[in-house]
Amino acid sequence: MSPHDETLSRARIGMIFGFLGVLAFSLTLPATRLAVSSLDPVLVGLGRSAVAAVPAALLLYFTKQRWPSAAQCRALAIVALGVIAGFPVCSALAMTRIDASHGAVLVGFLPLATAVAAFMRAGERPAARFWLSSIAGSATIAVFSLSSGEGAFSPGDGILFLGVLLAALGYAEGGRLAREIGGWQVICWSLVLAFPVIIGPVLWLVSVHGISAPLTAWGGFTYLTVVSAFLGFFAWYHGLALGGVAKVGQIQLLQPFFTFIFAAGFLGEKFGWKPVICAALVATFILIGRGNWSFRRKSGSLLLGKA
Repeated sequence: MSPHDETLSRARIGMIFGFLGVLAFSLTLPATRLAVSSLDPVLVGLGRSAVAAVPAALLLYFTKQRWPSAAQCRALAIVALGVIAGFPVCSALAMTRIDASHGAVLVGFLPLATAVAAFMRAGERPAARFWLSSIAGSATIAVFSLSSGEGAFSPGDGILFLGVLLAALGYAEGGRLAREIGGWQVICWSLVLAFPVIIGPVLWLVSVHGISAPLTAWGGFTYLTVVSAFLGFFAWYHGLALGGVAKVGQIQLLQPFFTFIFAAGFLGEKFGWKPVICAALVATFILIGRGNWSFRRKSGSLLLGKA
């Protein structure tokens, strides 16, 4: 197989793994809404990561993984800020204020934010038309949020938007680091290194709010722990490492549509055509903006050619 064919094959495999990750994450907001219906939202956001750290530690131990270097630990701290604490807490707080289907539209900004983070952290450089489409997509989401919030952004919109920005940072940094240590290792080490920081607040929240909740809430929490905080990232970071953060990140265009389906099926939400049209417009703008990507060299190797 020629180097060119090998690169194309890696890119296709990266897209497949990226799709599996997006499919797994599409149920995150509905599962979160189920969990926070009876459990404290901050407890849900941090608790899912604290519990997921246990199988992560066991997996690292039994596979005898080498401890990350100091530089890698700094990168893992950024990943933890974004996807271990930031987005989980923000999304849990947001789901106490807005519907999952509404939140899915705001999450439609994630591919744009991920690409920007890839430009800043992973050295991927999009063409000028990408930035124009980014502005158009962001404006579309802003108009939707205003029209759905009686002319003003709701607190839930702002909280979830902050979570999206943090998730994008964690995605870009994790995708870059996955080329060095592997996709599943990134999420496992992030969970393990974050555990000493988050376990204290989790135990305190348990003592204050308790953990009494119906099975539906615990079902949502279980999904968040097993899939959203753990297994979903196995596929996601592996896909980002193989196919490139910005390119594979575009698969997140599908996430709002899957979330609409899950929100209707599991929560009975009726969202109408407005969020669907908005999500479709954002997807169109991002597809237009993909353009011709260029990649600068770091440490003598092309970013997309190293995994």
